[in-house]
Amino acid sequence: MEHLNNQMMVEFDSISKNESFARVVVSAFVSRLNPTLEEIADIKTAVSEAVTNSIIHGYENGDGRIRIETHIVEDTVTVIVTDFGVGISDIEKAMEPMYTSKPELERSGMGFAFMEAFMDELFVESEVGKGTTITMRKVIRIDSVSQKEENSIYK
Repeated sequence: MEHLNNQMMVEFDSISKNESFARVVVSAFVSRLNPTLEEIADIKTAVSEAVTNSIIHGYENGDGRIRIETHIVEDTVTVIVTDFGVGISDIEKAMEPMYTSKPELERSGMGFAFMEAFMDELFVESEVGKGTTITMRKVIRIDSVSQKEENSIYK
């Protein structure tokens, strides 16, 4: 079986145009696991929400850097999104569905709820004045054609 452990890291400016770049780069990296369209859509949505949170809340639309690390260990994808912005003073409150610290932006306050719904695990660490790290994990069902053939009694 091919070596399934792999990792990558990318860092970019905290501008909204880079949100789609982040989605594409992570989904391209994960594609070697042959995820379903639904699995890849889930990961893209979670990455979008995390990056958008960093831009809007972490840097308050100001200048900054966002780092994404993606690790693949066998069938598990871990995506770590880090910003070096203002941080979150009350993580528990920030993670409540519908809570938003910026109601004037007419955002839904569902970023963390979406990340939690679309990924298998979500961890948030933050320090005020130093930034926030969001770690998300998803297990990809590995049942690709090549593996089915590998296990076939007809080979």
